[in-house]
Amino acid sequence: MSIEAIEQEFCRKVGAQVRLQPEGLGRFRVFTPFLFDDGDHLSVVLKQEAGRWLLSDEGHTFMHLTYDLDEADLRGGGRQIIIANALSAFGIEDRDGELALAVPEDQFGDALFSFVQGVLKITDVSFLSRERVRSTFLEDFCEVLELKVPAASRQHGWHDPAKDPEGKYLADYRLEGQRQPVLVYALPNDERVSAATIALLQFERWGLRHHSIGIFEDQAKIGRKVLAWFSDVCDKQFSTLAGNQDRVERYIEEAMAA
Repeated sequence: MSIEAIEQEFCRKVGAQVRLQPEGLGRFRVFTPFLFDDGDHLSVVLKQEAGRWLLSDEGHTFMHLTYDLDEADLRGGGRQIIIANALSAFGIEDRDGELALAVPEDQFGDALFSFVQGVLKITDVSFLSRERVRSTFLEDFCEVLELKVPAASRQHGWHDPAKDPEGKYLADYRLEGQRQPVLVYALPNDERVSAATIALLQFERWGLRHHSIGIFEDQAKIGRKVLAWFSDVCDKQFSTLAGNQDRVERYIEEAMAA
């Protein structure tokens, strides 16, 4: 199929505003009317690769999303589920950050339509409400713990069965350390920080030996007094999970082995 015919097929299936601009041998920039929320255009390239035509964003979509989100946030929890569902629904491949879709049997218009729809669906992760973001933080927190620590060595929603049979004083996770347990808390807001402080104080009164870790969604948004009280009773804190995941995993491993 000629380039003129491909452009006409793009216009027929996607919109009259679509046009192609050559950028070398077997490579064309595809201009569409579709935009990110900030007004930037989606980046789409039509290129020949290994004897076939391919639509690609050349890594632009994920790069654009990381202007507002940490890259680690895109690879776990609720956001990763949204991205994976979009890729699957529209047949798009994630090639280490590059979104790509092979054009099947000269179906250029259908391929561009699917590619654009998939990219737009992926950008939905930037529209998550604050409540959904908080939920994503908790999902990301659980994912880190459950991927890093074997099931036999962790207990979710732990309380002391002898001293607290009703479960009034909880730890988000209890990890079996070599010498003493490690209690880990997810801290998205003041209320959760206060509850963790009360629980750790009670464990201290009971004389329960443990090592404690607090992981904040955003420590900068926690009230000063609430944070000060928690700091008095917690052994180790991480100001955020996003961007600190490797440090969190490494510290948990070291705390369990200590």
